[in-house]
Amino acid sequence: MAQEENCCVVVCESPLDQLYWDAQYQANQTAWDLGCCSPAFQALVAGINDKNAAILIPGCGSSYEAKHLVSIGFTNITLIDIAPTLVQKLQAEFKETPQVRVILTDFFAHQNQYDYIVEQTFFCALPPTLRVQYVAKMHQLLQPKGQLMGLFFDTTFEVSPPFGGSKEEYISLFESAFTLLQLDKTSLSVPKRVGIELAFQFQKKDPLLVSTYQFKGITCSGCKTSVMEKFKTIPNVLSAQMNTAFDFVMLTSTAPIALSDLQKAIAYDADYQITPLN
Repeated sequence: MAQEENCCVVVCESPLDQLYWDAQYQANQTAWDLGCCSPAFQALVAGINDKNAAILIPGCGSSYEAKHLVSIGFTNITLIDIAPTLVQKLQAEFKETPQVRVILTDFFAHQNQYDYIVEQTFFCALPPTLRVQYVAKMHQLLQPKGQLMGLFFDTTFEVSPPFGGSKEEYISLFESAFTLLQLDKTSLSVPKRVGIELAFQFQKKDPLLVSTYQFKGITCSGCKTSVMEKFKTIPNVLSAQMNTAFDFVMLTSTAPIALSDLQKAIAYDADYQITPLN
């Protein structure tokens, strides 16, 4: 199963950037492509009643999901992907479909707001070091009470991407910024993914402030834990998360947090530096 999902071609050790993903499409090596819209995905979006809701599909791939949404009456769908070869193909494919717009962009640079963000195999294509950034960006891109939904892998892989995970990891990752409406194994997976997919539906927490920062100076998990605990003691801070590369921090709070309070909390180590990103 893991071998079937592997997507790398000749650049497995290259950064997972635009060049990497474009190479997969140029080589037509897209083992993750199901060739259809997953029944599990169809079941999730069946619960969206507003056909005019603004919907984003990031890392959209072949966009069977968009075709399904159009077929059941949705009118406002945005597809984004980082691979030029794919985006050019999709722009031609959806040229006569005004309900769909296709944009070449990096998800983390995208600016807009949506009622729903739906995805399949985008999260798992990102390096795990970006997972906290993913949560923060999803919160930013959603309208108040907006929802993020789709499918996560509930397994690990010998060769990545895709990068797997577990229900426990996803709860820990998302619960600070989202209300977890659903996160369970689905019985609607396609045959090659039976038993290893979780269907999820998360709602953006409001009112809640999500602030992001660049961090420098940490080199181990123990230090990371100590700094996060110190940030949690600052008034109005609800949660503090740092990515596995130790260079990105996401704080959730009930009120704006003064940068001076954060700097004071880490002043015990002269190597630590924190800089706001939003």
